Amino acid sequence: MRNAFCRALVELSQQRPFVFFTGDLGFMALEPLQQAMGPRFINAGVAEQNMVSVAAGLAANGQQAWVYSIAPFVYARPFEQVRNDVCLHDLDVKLVGNGGGYAYGAMGGTHHALEDYGSLLTLQNMHAYIPSFSPDVAAMVAAMAQDPHPAYLRLGRDEKPADLPLEDYAPWRCLVDGGGPVLVAVGPLAGSLAGAVLGLPQATRPQLWALCELPLRLAPPPAAFLRNVERSGHLGVVEEHVAQGSAGAALALWLMSRGIAPGRFSHFCAWGYVSGTCGSQQFHRKECGLDAESVLMGLVQR
Repeated sequence: MRNAFCRALVELSQQRPFVFFTGDLGFMALEPLQQAMGPRFINAGVAEQNMVSVAAGLAANGQQAWVYSIAPFVYARPFEQVRNDVCLHDLDVKLVGNGGGYAYGAMGGTHHALEDYGSLLTLQNMHAYIPSFSPDVAAMVAAMAQDPHPAYLRLGRDEKPADLPLEDYAPWRCLVDGGGPVLVAVGPLAGSLAGAVLGLPQATRPQLWALCELPLRLAPPPAAFLRNVERSGHLGVVEEHVAQGSAGAALALWLMSRGIAPGRFSHFCAWGYVSGTCGSQQFHRKECGLDAESVLMGLVQR
């Protein structure tokens, strides 16, 4: 998705001015953007707190600023600056975190983003984008560029199966129809789950939805989704994020506050470091029950 992001910003640079900051990252990925933007492409060095404050200063003077780094270095290390400098003043700063969830694998917890959108959505005026597939990124960048409020883009790895047709981007999309439970996947997990459910019998397989934007007040569930939740009586949510501040928690609250209460609710989320060791993204997903096999088995058992 990082390459798709770079292409989208190169195109955006031809349409409107903005300033791009990187925290000393992007080698062999962002060079086309650097060439396109010239002096508006700024390597802020390993100084993420300063980078966010400088971006906020430029935004306060009418410039749109994009800030890019490994995800925890965008939301965790400079959290105070995001809160006080960006969100409290409702400034046009776009945070871009590469490697959401366990994507940085064996580099360990310092490089994992397990509470990113949950933490950022506690701040006023924030809008989070979690693309499921690479083509989503261009649509998200275009939407973020038109919105003068703070936003966060969580990039991951595209896991789309080759035989999955994609509709035009929307915050909510039904990827695979089915007569079984309703399953919502946040971000790239939608691709791995789609590959697993496509081969199941249509009458019993989960109806799989991709959710790509939060908070729900800005991207409410569509009527078709709500009808199927009531039909099935079983809702599952899968996300590479801790339970606190999660999309699952937000969706449960949204539904219950409107009198919609499915008989069964299954939440599959990140549990941190179950064995106390670090490994690949797939290793951590398996430990937390986020791999497709564990999710489908969990839907039956819960």
